[in-house]
Amino acid sequence: MSEAAGQGVKSGLVALAGRPNVGKSTLLNALLGQKLAIMSDRPQTTRSVVRGVLHRPEGQAVFLDTPGLHKPRTLLGQRLNDLVRGTLAEVDLICLLVDAKAGIGRGDQFLAGELAKVDTPRFALVNKVDAASREQTVAALAAVAGLGEWTEVVPLSARTGEGVDLLVELLMANLPEGPALYPAGHVSDEPEQHLLAEIIREKALGKVRDELPHSIAVVIEEMGTDLDGTGDEGLLTIRATLYVERSSQKPIVIGKGGSVLRDVGTAARAEIEQLLGTRVYLDLHVKVAKEWQGDPKLLARLGF
Repeated sequence: MSEAAGQGVKSGLVALAGRPNVGKSTLLNALLGQKLAIMSDRPQTTRSVVRGVLHRPEGQAVFLDTPGLHKPRTLLGQRLNDLVRGTLAEVDLICLLVDAKAGIGRGDQFLAGELAKVDTPRFALVNKVDAASREQTVAALAAVAGLGEWTEVVPLSARTGEGVDLLVELLMANLPEGPALYPAGHVSDEPEQHLLAEIIREKALGKVRDELPHSIAVVIEEMGTDLDGTGDEGLLTIRATLYVERSSQKPIVIGKGGSVLRDVGTAARAEIEQLLGTRVYLDLHVKVAKEWQGDPKLLARLGF
């Protein structure tokens, strides 16, 4: 048994909650010291609960990056909300993130009210202090204190790392005693193909952010070495499909002469090669899955 699993060591599940675009994915990546969740300045980019594991001598924290609770307009949106509420009922700690610069809004008030229904210790994290003035940060701290009962209120910047070490210290101090939930060195139980699909989706969102921010899904269709029979075992081939909802969206993702899709592939391949430590041939295609966000069968096919 490892030292982390010994008596007196802390372990537990920590949910990162917040309205869309408050920086939950950025914080998860900062806590783990590596990229696990995709980041975008467009809201509602996280579509699953990403589980990341933080190992420390004093214990182990397993973070769940939940999609942002929001007023659902589609079946997908409703499923994401159900996913968040189910997650919050099963964890040991909840961290509510708010945006220091944007201030506390109705969405934060709504979510704080939802969290108050769960009998779980709660932290309030005032994020993005690097982008906020001192006055904005002080106002956000005062406002969040009025949203409910908090075990801790922590100002921080997930982007620069300010306050992240303090947050880890406070989280570890408030986790229950128990054995490690994952073996040493385990960072995530996120399926590799799902992570690669998310990287591709992030790059696509970055290229077509204004035209269709929420209408792209990515599926890894095939992945392996020497799929073309060339004998090059050192080259990993990944074939992926980007699905859009309408035929009119397809040329937007492809771009003139394939320029947009080519840029997406170049950026995604570079990051995937760095992540996997091997050369990658990335083969991307775009298909239409009509109104997939509201179709139960298509949602299941696309992994939701």
